[in-house]
Amino acid sequence: MKFLTLSALLLLLFSSCSRSEPRINHGFMELVYYASRDGIEERFSFFILAEDDDGIENLSELYLFHDREGLRWQINADDWVSHVENGNTWIGSRSIAMTANAVLPRGLYRAVLVNKGGERTERNFTFDSPVRSPYPFPSLSISDNIYRIESQYPLNYFVIYDQQGRAIDTIPLQSNEGRIQDLRLSGNARNLSLWSSDPNYLISAFTDAVSIR
Repeated sequence: MKFLTLSALLLLLFSSCSRSEPRINHGFMELVYYASRDGIEERFSFFILAEDDDGIENLSELYLFHDREGLRWQINADDWVSHVENGNTWIGSRSIAMTANAVLPRGLYRAVLVNKGGERTERNFTFDSPVRSPYPFPSLSISDNIYRIESQYPLNYFVIYDQQGRAIDTIPLQSNEGRIQDLRLSGNARNLSLWSSDPNYLISAFTDAVSIR
């Protein structure tokens, strides 16, 4: 009986100390255009669908490499964006960029995910967004409580921000013009921006935020 108890304890201890690699089930990059003083600026969203046997909180570092060009980005757990969709957790960054607004190279990328135990895994994926946008940059204006947008993107949304600049809601648009009150915004909404997207090209565009009050 004592032998069985000791064996069970040793088995439990061995199991608790076992180490397993995290997993990257999918990865993608999306090109995002922003308006800046110097024209249209490119930034990139990079996200992976991650898993770890000890939970997402056991993940510590995420790397993105473009080996041919010798490029490397490091994203720590304190800095990455976490998003849950249909029970799956995506982690990544919306701030991948090149210096001096240079064009991010297309082609093969490599994602490396590391957990707190030092175990790591990697996965390759391809980024092939067009070098030039097939659409002109969209626009948004608000006057007399009427919003107007101009966009050739197939999907358009309003992103709603509170007084601290935090995004609090996303509203799909069915019309290029309408009344602000018909959006039924929450009481702490202060600004909104237009988010235009084409999921086939994996490109999006964000306008500057505009006050609604």
